[in-house]
Amino acid sequence: MTAPDAPRGVDVDKPSAARIYDWYLGGTQNWAVDREFGRRVEKVWPLIRPMSRENRAFMNRVVRAALDAGIRQFVDLGSGVPTAGNVHEIVRDQLPARVVYVDYEPVAAAHSRVILESEDATEWAGIVERDIRDPEAIFADEITQELIDWSQPVCLLMITVLHFLGPGDRPDELVAAYRDQLAPGSWLAVTHGTCRDDAPPERAAEVRAFVDAYRDTSNPAYLRSDEEILPFFGGWPLLEPGMSALPDWRPDEAVSEFAAEVRPFAWGAVARKPS
Repeated sequence: MTAPDAPRGVDVDKPSAARIYDWYLGGTQNWAVDREFGRRVEKVWPLIRPMSRENRAFMNRVVRAALDAGIRQFVDLGSGVPTAGNVHEIVRDQLPARVVYVDYEPVAAAHSRVILESEDATEWAGIVERDIRDPEAIFADEITQELIDWSQPVCLLMITVLHFLGPGDRPDELVAAYRDQLAPGSWLAVTHGTCRDDAPPERAAEVRAFVDAYRDTSNPAYLRSDEEILPFFGGWPLLEPGMSALPDWRPDEAVSEFAAEVRPFAWGAVARKPS
């Protein structure tokens, strides 16, 4: 494939987590070094690409449902590189709307700025280069303040990010800080890695090896059960169909046999803040 133009100052000789995820999704903002790393990960857990794509498909369905419900503000935490069907691409057809991407990785932020500028989206979409573990800094960032009106409903997306928060990050308190910022009528969407009891033993072993491989990295991963994930919603009522396997949350087409394989390894749910 033809390599895309790299943003100034971005090192394309080292793999980037954001660009690797872009490759998992079938995007174009990745280089040979990213694809090589991704293929090595795929050998440990062959379901990583379909899992990534089911996460993205879930997010796309959530964004479309939020738009249908009248929400026009979106904050995507841990957004990575905004390609391959990301939020601003979906809302573009229903402007006016506002999108804020948040990612602490400089590589992801640099690619994001180039993409949003090249697509003439900077008047209504922006990237905040902050760590999601510092919500107050995100709220105070000038881009967030320019684009988001917290007195109005927001769709807050926490897709594939909470399983990178360990006990020391106090994830319950962190998510509560975001919930408190949201106006009534806002949505909170979460996906989270898990390993259900009904997982085939060989697949369960693969996903645990995948998690173990990340233990000593800067982004260790943590699997949680549905009982551990549910408190993140703070008692807000879940939208139908409640907490479900990713392919089963309001599917817009029949679930393929390939997509069905990821069912035991991630939960997804959306809650609405009551008045």
